[in-house]
Amino acid sequence: MLKFKIPSIPSTTNKSIRFPNDLIDEVEKAIQGTDCTFSAFVVEAVRVALQSLSEDK
Repeated sequence: MLKFKIPSIPSTTNKSIRFPNDLIDEVEKAIQGTDCTFSAFVVEAVRVALQSLSEDK
């Protein structure tokens, strides 16, 4: 399985999405002290999730 790594800032397109407040708090704690943004963290998490789904097929 692919290991999650906190990414650096990629080029992006703006999308609006709602997150539960507790999840936002957890992500912000995870990226504290890094050069990673909330958005970059979420993008990497989605990439890992998609890779996992494709491996399960």
